[in-house]
Amino acid sequence: MEDKNILVALAGNPNVGKSTVFNALTGAKQHTGNWAGKTVACAEGEYTYAERRFTLADIPGTYSLRAGSAEETTARDFICFGGAKAAVVVCDASCLERNLNLALQVMSVIPRTVVCVNLIDEAAGKGITVDTDRLAERLGVPVVAAAARSGVGLAELREAVHRVTAAESPPSPARVPLPQPIEEAAAELAELMGGSSRKAAALRLMEGDRGFISEAEKHGAISIQDGDRLGGIMARLAESGYRGEHIADAVIASFSELAAEIAAEVVTCSAAEPYRRDRFLDRIFLSRTTGIPVMLALFLLLMWLTVAGANYPSELLSTLLGKGGDLMSAGLHRAGAPDWLEGVLVDGIYRTLAWVVSVMLPPMAIFFPLFTLMEDMGYLPRIAFNLDGCFKCAGACGKQAITMSMGIGCNACGVTGCRIIDSPRERLIAVITNSLVPCNGRFPTIIAVITMFVAASPVIQGGALGLTILLGVAATLLASKLLSATVLRGEPSSYTLELPPYRRPQVGKVLVRSLLDRTIFVLGRACTAAAPCGLLIWLMANVRISGDTLLATVSGALDPVGRLMGLDGVILLAFVLGFPANEIVVPIILMAYLANGTLVEMEDMAELRDILTANGWTLKTAVCMLIFTLFHFPCATTCMTIRKETGSLRWTALSFALPTAAGVVLCTAADLLFSALGY
Repeated sequence: MEDKNILVALAGNPNVGKSTVFNALTGAKQHTGNWAGKTVACAEGEYTYAERRFTLADIPGTYSLRAGSAEETTARDFICFGGAKAAVVVCDASCLERNLNLALQVMSVIPRTVVCVNLIDEAAGKGITVDTDRLAERLGVPVVAAAARSGVGLAELREAVHRVTAAESPPSPARVPLPQPIEEAAAELAELMGGSSRKAAALRLMEGDRGFISEAEKHGAISIQDGDRLGGIMARLAESGYRGEHIADAVIASFSELAAEIAAEVVTCSAAEPYRRDRFLDRIFLSRTTGIPVMLALFLLLMWLTVAGANYPSELLSTLLGKGGDLMSAGLHRAGAPDWLEGVLVDGIYRTLAWVVSVMLPPMAIFFPLFTLMEDMGYLPRIAFNLDGCFKCAGACGKQAITMSMGIGCNACGVTGCRIIDSPRERLIAVITNSLVPCNGRFPTIIAVITMFVAASPVIQGGALGLTILLGVAATLLASKLLSATVLRGEPSSYTLELPPYRRPQVGKVLVRSLLDRTIFVLGRACTAAAPCGLLIWLMANVRISGDTLLATVSGALDPVGRLMGLDGVILLAFVLGFPANEIVVPIILMAYLANGTLVEMEDMAELRDILTANGWTLKTAVCMLIFTLFHFPCATTCMTIRKETGSLRWTALSFALPTAAGVVLCTAADLLFSALGY
């Protein structure tokens, strides 16, 4: 890279404030990390200092260059093969020993490294201080103390990066002593690769990782033709007692020992219990007695705030977008457009899009910021800790609890969040089962049915909604167990779960991240699918064959199947046409019952109940409707996301079929039960 645009890798463990440093230096609002809803790709931003332009790549958080997940592989490959001229390794001042392990590894690959000891304000609050001058001496690279949230140390960090990249020769980082056989093997590797010290150092970290060696061959760090000599090196290591993973274990242990030695020398703590507050909160949030009840209470509060808070903005959006449709109709009339064109553009495409936006946007704009606040405070990993035992019994990974919780906001975001799961098998289980928990799009239908047919009391309604969510959670565990025992057999894997310190959330950045990374992303995909669906709905409601509309004809053909499930043909067709977005299922049902040519909106629950009962709805119909709303195929947005994440039509089809089959079986069973009881 030329000096006019210098590529710098920004690395660090998760939860060290790495992305805060990135945003502060570049002014960007992107976010890359290891928890749900964040991208695996490297985010890039630019800044200028001393008339030189720097490109900063914010790579995913990782604990080691020995990768164990998709995020860690991305970080490792960027460090080793990404072409960065320099690196900034962000460390947490309050747990420096663990962070120095990664810093030492990065320094061995990229000598032009600056270590940023971040969160010094939090560490000071716990009585922890770091001697950064002595740390710089021991590491052999520049060290900067910072508190990125408040801007402390950022100017010094820019200056350090400038100096280390402008110097003719790189610093001389501390050399990590390795076992003698591995040192000799590393020297041979360096010779094998023509003395390329950076790549040799990278390979000596990873000799037990055959996947990394393949990646090195792909990037030209080692030639495939040198395979015989490489095999000889590995054979001699095996004779010395180092085979496969044992090599990498020994190397990592050497780095850990030096990190512990340096940390013991430079870190002092004046407080007797620096983590007293965190331990007190963990006794509440992680207790076997109170952990899960508190977690359930928090999520019920989250759902209540989402549902109750979305009512007014949804009505306002619906009114505003409705006026927009009226203006479009008036414009088409003035232009002399035919009635069918107005029907297609306004009554079909526009009104369907307007309905999706007005119903989807407010709940997501409330749920995702609240969910991200919990994430920013450090609570999400504790959900995985609480539910790890349940998911282990189901043959899955405890991190699936986080992606499942994310799915309550939107199943598409929950599927994206499955990237945090290291094991490919367990990641697939999480993807396939994510739509078994109800998303925001299904809550309006669930709440309306509960209000009209189950209970009028808000307390009982809330309890019924909570039981519905718990039924989805139970189904997720059961389906995970089924998949792990059949098509995705395997033992549950172990994984490292960091419980970050509790922090005051950054509200402004949370709003930006949740709205841009999640809400707008999901809404955009939903609108892409809803537009053609709006056209199809209008055509089916307005095109007639032998006097009947296509909507009536198809719903009549589906009626026998619907009756077997305790529903009717109109309801089944509404779910099919509501594939782009669950929010339009009830409007389609009303459109069919009232023989209307456009989607019908009705806010009066009493009037809505009268229409439904006049068309044969009973308590049995309402219960079966609740079941099928909870268990049916994922929406189009989620299916597109599953296809993109898995790269497989086979797994996408299974993700579609599994909840649908569960819904059909449960609805049929409920219908038989009601019939046996005389309903």
